[in-house]
Amino acid sequence: MEVFNALMAGFAAAVTPGNLLWCLVGCALGTAVGVLPGIGPAVAVAMLLPITAKVDVTASMIFFSGIYYGAMYGGSTTSILLNTPGETASMVTALEGNKMAKSGRAGAALATAAIGSFVAGTIATVIVTLFAPFVAEFAVKLGPPEYFMLMVLAFTTVSAVLGKSTLRGMTALFIGLAVGCVGLDQISGQGRYTGGIPELLDGIEIVLVAVGLFAVAEVLYAVIYEGRVAEGQNNLSRVHMSARDWKRSIPAWLRGTAIGAPFGCIPAGGTEIPTFLSYATEKKLIRNEQERAEFGTTGAIEGVAGPEAANNATVTAALIPLLTLGIPTSNTTAILLGAFQNYGIQPGPQLFTSSASLVWALIASLYIGNLMLLVLNLPLVGLWVKLLKIPKPQLYAGILIFATVGAYGMRQSAFDLYLLYAIGLIGVLMRRFDFPTAPVVIGLILGPLAEAQLRNAVSIGEGSAMVFVQRPMSLALIVLVVCVLLLPRWFKRVSRKRLGADPAR
Repeated sequence: MEVFNALMAGFAAAVTPGNLLWCLVGCALGTAVGVLPGIGPAVAVAMLLPITAKVDVTASMIFFSGIYYGAMYGGSTTSILLNTPGETASMVTALEGNKMAKSGRAGAALATAAIGSFVAGTIATVIVTLFAPFVAEFAVKLGPPEYFMLMVLAFTTVSAVLGKSTLRGMTALFIGLAVGCVGLDQISGQGRYTGGIPELLDGIEIVLVAVGLFAVAEVLYAVIYEGRVAEGQNNLSRVHMSARDWKRSIPAWLRGTAIGAPFGCIPAGGTEIPTFLSYATEKKLIRNEQERAEFGTTGAIEGVAGPEAANNATVTAALIPLLTLGIPTSNTTAILLGAFQNYGIQPGPQLFTSSASLVWALIASLYIGNLMLLVLNLPLVGLWVKLLKIPKPQLYAGILIFATVGAYGMRQSAFDLYLLYAIGLIGVLMRRFDFPTAPVVIGLILGPLAEAQLRNAVSIGEGSAMVFVQRPMSLALIVLVVCVLLLPRWFKRVSRKRLGADPAR
């Protein structure tokens, strides 16, 4: 009952005209961002982070959340019509969705993607509503040793899962941790790694790093390395589903939601695993030979419905570790964490007591936003498709101008602009050599917090590191971290041995 009352108070705050308008603008902008190939929600939120200095905290968070899950809706449009996923989450949708479009069923593919996103997003929001407060209550009981190990778990999982190489992920993480050390020491007040530059005494702004690594690097990389690509677009048929399409889609939506929601709740990062799992599940479960034959040929509607539902369930459920533990599990949630910190708010177990009205208004806005996105996606899909006609040079120039003006507007400092473009060039190199960027942002944000918790934990242990193994929860987290680092290597070695043994048989 307490949760219901808090949610009703959240709805009261979320349905004010101002917050509803921010939610609508965020959803519309997020959908547009998702439709445009190569520009994901992380880039959009990073570009718009500077507005957090001017807008009310609740409205700002509702706005960014609208962009966050709106982009996931819009990403399916380019995947289906152009076979160009704007986000990695939409890669699986392109497998069957584009084939459906080529065989004249683009409308059915777009409809099942939009409705499946709504169904999965709503169910996952109910999960967030019911379980987030209990996770927060449990987390309040944790001490500095447990918090430090939780952050180490976040570092290792995100670094190991995001990107193709654990070593590159860890390297990116240590870059972020090093950048987080720049500025005044939390205890002694002495400047660290500032190189005598006064502007660095306050540390390097999270906004600058996010905008540089995502928005500026995206544009520079496209200009330097990506040539002109001729994009072919499939014709858009009427957006509707037949009774047979509904019959095939509903179970796929529910299965996709069941697969995606748990992956959002754990700090493992990314939507690739649940979407691929959902696709494999749908392909395996199909019994009708005629429908099975559609996979990989004319396009099976289950191959669009399941992965899209898994994608949106994962994205929404990812707010649980972000809000309750302060642990981001993706690029975009890492930048959302930065947006919270810009207001002096630290997501974590205390958030549900210290900023209860903000949290519940944000959760209520998820329900409203999902409904808005269904209305925006089905009737207005033709309008979103027209965005694909914007020439790439003008589009990227606009992003660069917006990012530059936003970064300069924070402190009116020319030094910030030099720093922004230096970070952008580092981002280009990271993309070129396949280093994931999310661990840098996570290291920068969580690094100083982890340092503070480590110092507090060692103080509790009177200078002894044994405090981490003497507490059951902390010890369990250490074992989990070791498993995250070692088990994938062990599984790879076992699979290689099996592959090597097969020819001998």
